[in-house]
Parts: sequence; structure tokens; C-alpha cells
Amino acid sequence: MANKALSKRQKMMLRSQPLKAAVKPRNPVAVAAKQRAAGTHQKSTSAARQLQNRLLKKVLADPEE
Repeated sequence: MANKALSKRQKMMLRSQPLKAAVKPRNPVAVAAKQRAAGTHQKSTSAARQLQNRLLKKVLADPEE
């Protein structure tokens, strides 16, 4: 069972108002770059060639179909 009591170094802190993070404007260049980079990527030509070779070997190994 976990020890739920505060350890010796931890202090109970009661805050009257929650802390707000510093408001910082967004970088429009970074947002545009992130949106441009999103999406699916195409298979490389070597990957497509290897896939075709695998399919060809599969067909040649099983001539019943």
C-alpha cells in the first residue's frame, strides 16, 4: 500500500488562486511548418519494388491459384 502521508521535505501548500502560465504568442512559422508536414507519406520506389518481388515469389511458389 502506498504511503499517502507527506514526507519530511514536502510542504503542504495552499494557494488562494491558481498559477497562470505566462501568455506567450504562438510562432506562426512553426504552426505553418507543422501543418505542412502532416499527412501520410508515400512508399519509396525500393519498397514498392520489394513488395512486387514478394508478391511475385508468392505467386510462383503457389501455382495452384
